[in-house]
Amino acid sequence: MRFASFFDVAFRAFRDPSALSKLVVIIAGASGGLVAYADAKLDRDLASSQESTKKKVLILGTGWAGTSFIRNLDSSLYDVQVISPRNYFAFTPLLPSVTCGTVEARSIVEPIRNITRKKRGEIKFWEAECFKIDPANKRVHCRYTTAANSGRMDEFLVNYDCLVVAVGARSNTFNIPGVEENCHFLKEVEDAQKIRRSVMDCFERASLPNLDEAERKKNLHFVVVGGGPTGVEFAAELHDFVAEDLSKLYPSLYGLVKIEVIEAGEHILTTFDKRIGKFAEEKFQRDGIDLKTGFRVINVSDKEITMRSKTTGEFSEPYGMVVWSTGIGTRPLIADFMKQIGQGNRRVLATDEWLRVCGCDGIYAVGDCASISQRKIMEDIAEIFRIADIDNSGTLTVKEIQDVLEDICLRYPQVELYLKSKRMSSILELLKDSKGDAKKEAIEVDIEEFRKALTDVDSQVKTLPATAQVAAQQGTYLARCFNKMKDAEEHPEGPLRIREGGRHQFRPFRYKHLGQFAPLGGEQAAAQLPGDWISIGHSSQWLWYSVYASKQVSWRTRFLVISDWTRRFIFGRDSSCI
Repeated sequence: MRFASFFDVAFRAFRDPSALSKLVVIIAGASGGLVAYADAKLDRDLASSQESTKKKVLILGTGWAGTSFIRNLDSSLYDVQVISPRNYFAFTPLLPSVTCGTVEARSIVEPIRNITRKKRGEIKFWEAECFKIDPANKRVHCRYTTAANSGRMDEFLVNYDCLVVAVGARSNTFNIPGVEENCHFLKEVEDAQKIRRSVMDCFERASLPNLDEAERKKNLHFVVVGGGPTGVEFAAELHDFVAEDLSKLYPSLYGLVKIEVIEAGEHILTTFDKRIGKFAEEKFQRDGIDLKTGFRVINVSDKEITMRSKTTGEFSEPYGMVVWSTGIGTRPLIADFMKQIGQGNRRVLATDEWLRVCGCDGIYAVGDCASISQRKIMEDIAEIFRIADIDNSGTLTVKEIQDVLEDICLRYPQVELYLKSKRMSSILELLKDSKGDAKKEAIEVDIEEFRKALTDVDSQVKTLPATAQVAAQQGTYLARCFNKMKDAEEHPEGPLRIREGGRHQFRPFRYKHLGQFAPLGGEQAAAQLPGDWISIGHSSQWLWYSVYASKQVSWRTRFLVISDWTRRFIFGRDSSCI
C-alpha cells in the first residue's frame, strides 16, 4: 500500500507542468530520510547546447607550428581536434645529435597527449594521416594505417569550422634520379634513427675479414649533400662520433674514414654571416672533412654518387652512406590542395599577413607548408594617398602623413626595412630626400612625388625562412588571434583597411628573429644573434646548450636531454645498432 501511494504521488507530480523539468525522489528509512534534488537532464541539455555552439577548430600536424598553436590556444573557447600521423612533438634542431647517439631519440619527443591533457577544455587527438582537404564542404579526408592490420587503411571524414594546416614539408630531391631510393633524409626522428643504424652498419661491414682496403674505404665514405645548417651540423656530429668514440672501437678503420660535404653554392652556411661561413670552412679543413663547393649532384645509384662542377666536369665516386639535406619540398596533401584553390604553380601555400590561406574561408596555414604573400605598397599607393589626403587638396602635408604613418608601417613592414637600409628614421626623411633640400616641416607632396619616393620600398619584401623559430612564432601568433577573436570583432586592433572601411581585427604577423646557432663540432659553435652580434668558439657551444635546454617543451624532455649530454661527457656515445 505504501509503494502504491508513493508512485501515485510521483505520477501526479509528473503530470504537473511546473514539475516537468524537476524530479524529487524521497527515500524514507527507519533511521531517517534523505532528499536528493536532481536536474540532471536540464544540465546535460545546457552543456550540450553550449558545446554545440563552439566552433570546431581542426589542427593538422604536431610539429613546431601545430604544437605551438595548441599550447597557446584557449581550448575552452573552441571544440578543438588534432590530427597527425605521429602522436608526439619532436624537437627537430637536435636530430643531428640523435644520429650519432649524443642524444637519445626519446629524449627529444613529447607525447602530444601530455600537452593536450594540461589544457582547459577537452582536446580530441587522432593519430591519422590527412590525405585530402575539401574546402567547399569544410571537411578533411583522413586514414589510419597500422602494420598490425596488415596494410588495412581505415578512412574517415572530419568536419571543421576553422582549419589550421601545419603539416610541414618534406625533403626536396629536385627530381634527381636515385635520391629517393638511395639517400637518407633528416626531417623526422625515424630518419635520425635510420642514419644511426646505417653509420654503425658501415663500420661493421668494413670490419669484415673478407674485404680489401678499397671496399673498406667505400663503406666508410660518408657523403653529406647540402651545406646548410642541418648538413653542416650532421657532418660535425659524425666527425666527433668517429674521432672520439668509434676510433677507440675500430682503431684499424679510423684512418680509412672519409666525410665529405657537397654544396652547390660557393660557400656553406650562406644564411649566416660570412664570417661564420669562413670559420666553418676553415675548421672543416683542419678536421679533415672534405668540402666540395660548387658541385651539383646529378645522380645517385646504389653504389656511386655522380656530381658535376664547372672545373672538373662530371665524375662519380663510390660511397657507403649518403645523407641528403638540401632544403624542403611540397607534401602531396599540400600540392593537391593548392591545385584545388588555384595555387598549383606555387611550391608552398600562399597566405596573407594574418596567416589566412589566400582564396579560402576559415583556413589558416602555418610553418613550412606556407609562406606569407606580403602585399606590395605600390599596389595600394593611390588608396593610401586618398586616405591620407583628408582635406582632398591633392597634396599631403606633414601632419597628414604622420596621421597614417603608424598604419602604413604596420601594414607594410617593408617600409621599415627600407628605411633601415637607407639609415633613415622616418618616412618623412624619405620624402624630404626625394624633394631635395626642402625642410621636413614644409614638405608637401602630390601623388606622383609620393609614388616616386616609395618606388623602391617593395624591394625589401622578403620571404621568411623555413625554420622552427618562424613556425613556433606563427603558431603562437595565430593562437592569440583565436583567443581574442570575439573581442577583436567589437574592438579591432589592426591597421586601417586600405581598400575597405574600418580596421583589420588584428595586427599582421611580424616575425622577430632571435638569432641562430651552428654547432661545428669539437665543442665549438657559431652564434649569430640580433644586432649583428657574432660569437664563435667554445663559449658559444655552452650558450647553445643553455638555449636548447631551455627551449624544450617540458621539464621531462629538458631533464632527459641534459642527462644525455652529461652521459656523453662521462661515458661517450653509444655505438650499438639499436
